[in-house]
Parts: sequence; structure tokens; C-alpha cells
Amino acid sequence: MAYGNIRPIPEIFTDLIGQVTTLIRKEGQLARAEISEKATRALIGVAMILLGAMLLIPALVILLQAAVMGLIGNGTDPTAAALIVGGAIFVVGMVLGLIGWSRVNAGSLVPDKTIDQLKRDAQVPRNTGITSPYGETAGATSERVTREEAAYGDRNRAA
Repeated sequence: MAYGNIRPIPEIFTDLIGQVTTLIRKEGQLARAEISEKATRALIGVAMILLGAMLLIPALVILLQAAVMGLIGNGTDPTAAALIVGGAIFVVGMVLGLIGWSRVNAGSLVPDKTIDQLKRDAQVPRNTGITSPYGETAGATSERVTREEAAYGDRNRAA
């Protein structure tokens, strides 16, 4: 066993703290960027809902005018034109409103990328296969480690 590669514990802790700090900073940047992206998308959705609503109001007015004209004229040419224009504006307004609603939906505002990245980051220590000087992988306990912990516990109780 080569002892030249063993790093002192303070150096390991310093590296660990530095890496954890960097990880937290990067995750914070990712979360901010994703939330900003989702907020922009939501604002565009709200604008589209408002635009859709603005188009629906005149569409309803035109459709109502067409219905009145239809009753009065009983199928004259201006009525058919008003129904076609009003129906088209109504469809456009509904499409814009539905697209805007889908962008403002609460489920679309969840920072999915950040959550996935945090889950992957949590899995890294479990999957790295880092071994201790005793040959155990990270997170695994052997009989030797259990005996050593028991011995330290006995010493602590005796003191």
C-alpha cells in the first residue's frame, strides 16, 4: 500500500467545503436562470391571455350584432359577413387565450431542470465508488468498521 497518496484530513475537509460551496453556488445560478425563464414565459402567457380577451370582447359584439342583423334581415349578405368575421375573431381569441393559459399553468412554472439536477447531485456520492483506506466503499459498513465504532464507544463511556 502506497502511503504517499494519502491526503491529510484538514485538506480533505477544505476541498469538501470548497466543492460543496461551488455546488451550491452553481445550483443557485441554475435555479435563478430557470425561474427567470419560467417567469418570462408566464408573463408572455399573461400577455397572450389579455390579448385573447381583448379580441374576444369585440368578437362577442360582432357576433351579437350579426345575430341581431340575422333576425332583422333574415339572411341578408351583411349578416353573413358579420358572422364570418365575428366567428374568425372569436376562434383567434380562443386560441390565443388557451395558449396563454397553458403557459401560465402552475405545473409549467416548476423549475424541473433544477430539481432534476439536485436529484442527480444527491446520487453522486452513492454512485462514485469512492473507497476508504480500509477498502470499504462509501456508505458501506464492514465488520471492521463496526468493531472500531464499538471500541470507540466503549472508550467514550469509560472516560
